[in-house]
Amino acid sequence: MTVLRAALVTPLSGPLAPYGVAGAVALGLWSEQAAHLPPPWTSVQLEVVDAHPSAAAAMRAATALRPDVVFGPYASGPAVAAMRATDRLVWNHGGATDRLSLPEFAHTVNIPAPASSYFANVLRSLHAADPTLLEVSLLHVQTGFGREVARGAVQTAKELGLEVRTLAFEPGQAAESARLLPRGDVLLVAGPFADELVAARLLLQRPWRAAGFVGAGVEEILAPLGALRDGLIGPCQWLAHAALPPDEGPDADWFVSVFRAATGGQEPPYPAASAFAAGVVCARTLREAGTPDDAALRATAAQLQLRTLFGRFCIDPRTGLQVGHEVLVVQWQQGARRVVWPPERAERPLALRAK
Repeated sequence: MTVLRAALVTPLSGPLAPYGVAGAVALGLWSEQAAHLPPPWTSVQLEVVDAHPSAAAAMRAATALRPDVVFGPYASGPAVAAMRATDRLVWNHGGATDRLSLPEFAHTVNIPAPASSYFANVLRSLHAADPTLLEVSLLHVQTGFGREVARGAVQTAKELGLEVRTLAFEPGQAAESARLLPRGDVLLVAGPFADELVAARLLLQRPWRAAGFVGAGVEEILAPLGALRDGLIGPCQWLAHAALPPDEGPDADWFVSVFRAATGGQEPPYPAASAFAAGVVCARTLREAGTPDDAALRATAAQLQLRTLFGRFCIDPRTGLQVGHEVLVVQWQQGARRVVWPPERAERPLALRAK
């Protein structure tokens, strides 16, 4: 019997712990119940190292264990720090960032769609619903993640003929900037979830035709808004009930069932689905490559095209970023997230406020 030694670096403590722990549970489920490995491996031994407070130090500790495969942390900042701390191949399931691209991060296999795509489909869905929407007011945090989301929004707006006025804020300073944000037809906000909540309470008092927040794509983030959350639009990496049937690995129904059983009934958030998918893609790559050699695995992964419960997997050969996985657009309607874009997967039409 030969054991595949895997290491996961992810936050188990600190502010990001809920999502890091969910990813660790999911990857544990993959290692215990769904790791379809080629010979000679018969099982997976998963070591989990806390990425808080230093993802770089945690990555160095994890790679010192000499694992066969390495999985990176949840959140863009920790993911970038972790990748910079090693030259080992890292399966990135938690850092939805454009920064983990070629040539610097040739040792990274990206699973989630990058942040620059977050508001792209939001704007496409709004433009399709009402082409007379012309002015977009975008408030974003002055961090790598915020700048990436803003850059993607500005680029897509230009393609659609929309005017975007942007205003950046430092983390924790959303209230001051929100008061200065110009008016427009559409409001978009991208920042730390606490800042988005502050901005929402101030900005939703204005008569926007539509309002989109990164946090609106997540179940619990903007829940404190109560009825004000209804109508908000957001990007969503994954929804269990909207997942398409996979051609590799278990389906979403199976995953939700085993995740609930492992966590006392909790629903899996998207970072859990992404972590599980990273394991599925890793195992497929091992089967194709026939070796755990990092260079061989990276070259093989670059050629793969498949669909897991998380969605399509396809790496852009020019950038190394994930281009197969499509971010959904959801809108809060009557207390539930409903898919409104892309059209072929929409559960409900997108609803705009009256002029």
